[in-house]
Amino acid sequence: MARRTRGPLKRVAAFWDASALVPLCVNQGITSQVMELYGIHKIVVWWTSRVEIASALARLVRMHQLSTVDYAKARKLARDLADSWSEIQPSDAIRTRASLLVDRYDLRASDSLQLAAALEWCENAPMRRILLTADNRLREAALLCGFDTSKL
Repeated sequence: MARRTRGPLKRVAAFWDASALVPLCVNQGITSQVMELYGIHKIVVWWTSRVEIASALARLVRMHQLSTVDYAKARKLARDLADSWSEIQPSDAIRTRASLLVDRYDLRASDSLQLAAALEWCENAPMRRILLTADNRLREAALLCGFDTSKL
């Protein structure tokens, strides 16, 4: 019986919210699941993701859930991730869409901008496109828009 040879696995792009990226930088309850998804999906993010990750890491330090040594390591991991991801830049179209999304869904301003950027990334055709988030409100809105979301 012939054996099928396996070529290199092609990673499919997915839109990642900062809540799904932070566990790649620090050990959290969903880190192993997110690491598995990282092996499958290239990262596409909204323009503010660097700041959102920095904010989350700093908050963990202030809450004494992350040491300053681990904070420095996490910041380096975040910079390394940022060097390899694709970033959706701000635009009037994204701002306009985000304004409409806050009327339609139970979203904070930052989450509506995330979702608007994800819709821009997929050219407003979210079917079979993946949005990864640990935020329940954003996940629900993304599902209603037509994205495939993983429960983290």
